[in-house]
Amino acid sequence: MLEQWILFEADPAVIVFCERPGCVNVSGKERLADFWVRYVDRQELVILDDTVDNENTSISHRQLDGAALPVRKVSPAALAAARVWIDNWQRILPCIVANRNLVSPSLQRAIERFLVRPRTLLQIEREVTIGDPVLVRTAVFCMLHAGRLSAPDLRTQALSLLTSFIAAETKT
Repeated sequence: MLEQWILFEADPAVIVFCERPGCVNVSGKERLADFWVRYVDRQELVILDDTVDNENTSISHRQLDGAALPVRKVSPAALAAARVWIDNWQRILPCIVANRNLVSPSLQRAIERFLVRPRTLLQIEREVTIGDPVLVRTAVFCMLHAGRLSAPDLRTQALSLLTSFIAAETKT
């Protein structure tokens, strides 16, 4: 469940989500939905395939309309395939939460101007010097989280000072 939660937190298209919102009928069985998710352009219910069915879930939980919202099943294999991405965001999210209020819009604009072509995190931290590399890193992560930057290598390689970032508008 934590892995799926991290995937939602990392997705800039996710507006809001709720854990265990209620029960839904899936293939003739009542299941407790693991998540309700509202994206920029849609909503869905998510059920993790490895969750345990509970026959008494409808007694203590609200009934959801499975016909009104699409129900997506997420397999353990899908979560395993996203392992590197999840691990990277497990490292990124605490930095964002702890420091996001300390990052100025001018710092983010400076980073965005610098990233007209791919640059490593190390290059960004060296070029955009404000005295505290943690704030530069936080700004990069906040912008990645907001969809303003891209870092495709984070899906396949561990986050490091050599991870490349680029402004989303200039991505080819």
